[in-house]
Amino acid sequence: MTAQQPLTYDAFVELAAADCAVVGLVLKGSRAHDGMTTPRSDHDLYVVIADDATTDLIRFRGHRTADLDLVIVSLTEFRAAGMPGFERYALARAKVVLDRLDGGIARVLADKARLDADEAFHDAGGWLDAYANSLYRSVKNHRDGQSLAARLDAADSIPFLLELLFALDRRPRPYNKYLQWELDRHPLPGWDTDVLLRAVDRISATGDVLLQRHLFTLVEAAAREAGHGQVLDAWGEDLHLMRLQ
Repeated sequence: MTAQQPLTYDAFVELAAADCAVVGLVLKGSRAHDGMTTPRSDHDLYVVIADDATTDLIRFRGHRTADLDLVIVSLTEFRAAGMPGFERYALARAKVVLDRLDGGIARVLADKARLDADEAFHDAGGWLDAYANSLYRSVKNHRDGQSLAARLDAADSIPFLLELLFALDRRPRPYNKYLQWELDRHPLPGWDTDVLLRAVDRISATGDVLLQRHLFTLVEAAAREAGHGQVLDAWGEDLHLMRLQ
């Protein structure tokens, strides 16, 4: 394509679909999230090539324009993408455009959308401890008159909290952009989406200590039910500062 005729999404999909080396096309990002597309949304497309194949499409590796962003990978690389990693959520909610593996591409995406039990338990324990650490620092700084530090630590606790809650449900945490989209369509069991999002919003903005403690009470109950009591008990007497007084 010339500078006057940039490669479009539709043109590339037609080109890739005609190449037998391509076993899958997967669209991620805002165009894979219904209702999230804007006039500035590009097409983020994974191009999956059979492991033993060669293709002229490799010339498009690294292609990125305002309309089309291509990631060209082998099938083995595609299976490993985001496992673990930041890309996992994007692929968990991606849409299959082409699947020449009789549903194999869709199954790879389904595997990324669901943490296995051991992985989820391990991850949740780590996120719980990190959340408790930031929460503890926030309420301690508030107690000691360090208002800025208290607010910053409260804001720091929120990413850990979200990682924890999604890990407890064996799901990768969504990007902030898609948090409400995800919870509106796939609520976390046992949590009221509106209440949770309002709490996250207020704590991030103000460091509200009473609300932090109230939220921790709910988190503690959920974490203990999931078998993470040992992580919490390791905090000993410091738990009293985190809980509602």
